[in-house]
Amino acid sequence: MSKSRILTVDDDPNMLSLMKRGLSFAGYTVSLAADGEAALAEARDCPPDLVVLDVMLPAIDGQEVCRRLRSADPTLPVLMLTARGRVADRVAGLDAGADDYLVKPFAFDELLARIRALLRRGQRDEADLLRFADLTLDRRSREVMRGGRLIELTAREYDLLELFLRHSRQVLTRDLILEHVLGPDAPVESNAIDVHVMRLRDKLEAGGEVRIIQTVRGVGYSLRLD
Repeated sequence: MSKSRILTVDDDPNMLSLMKRGLSFAGYTVSLAADGEAALAEARDCPPDLVVLDVMLPAIDGQEVCRRLRSADPTLPVLMLTARGRVADRVAGLDAGADDYLVKPFAFDELLARIRALLRRGQRDEADLLRFADLTLDRRSREVMRGGRLIELTAREYDLLELFLRHSRQVLTRDLILEHVLGPDAPVESNAIDVHVMRLRDKLEAGGEVRIIQTVRGVGYSLRLD
């Protein structure tokens, strides 16, 4: 089982060092960011399973970072860790999209317990939620989101995207896609797969997003970031 990846965001180098040591010792893969812009870039390029986020950050504060993270991925667990302990501050953090709120100074065992609880909550939904980068597909609601944008797909486009998400970073041949999406009786020489991929790409990139369905010349397609 792969380690959960936790992104810790704080402008205090001592706090980042503490979190790196403590979370790594607890068995997590840890990435660090010292400001809001770095946090958003890290979350985009290497999506975490959970974010521990300070509120008082330079340039972009933690509440705005939380809103943007939540817009890009509504399911990403966010735990706010801050010195602001007033009820109004906690309410503001939760309203910004945080799942939990822990006030400094804190007991590290309590932080770990809250992280475990949030990750368990996410694992319950894992079978129904497929993700890649900033793209999510919810199998229960059949909703597809990218960067906070709802994408309307036809039934066949949805099936095609689900196939890609279940086999992300793998090369899928046209024959395999024909069999799983169009059915075993579809003609092998048909260009229907190329047409469906083109239409799906157009919808996934309609907001100016980067291409994630790559053409593997002479073979098929792959869901990956080049």
